[in-house]
Amino acid sequence: MEGLFLLLGRVIGLGGMLLCLFAGVSRLLGHFYMGGFQLAALMQAGVALVVVACFLLLLALSGRARR
Repeated sequence: MEGLFLLLGRVIGLGGMLLCLFAGVSRLLGHFYMGGFQLAALMQAGVALVVVACFLLLLALSGRARR
C-alpha cells in the first residue's frame, strides 16, 4: 500500500508543480484568464495538489516506520 501512496504522491505532486509553473508563467506574460479560469484559481489548485501529494508521501513514510 505504501508503494501506491508513494506513486500517487509523486504523480500528483508533479502535476501540481506543473500547474503552478504554467499559471505563474502565463501570469507573468500578462494573461489573466486561461480556458475560462482565472490564473490565480489555477495557481491555488496547483498548490492544493502539492499539499495532497505531501500528505500521500507522509502516509507512505509513516507506513514504512511502523514496520
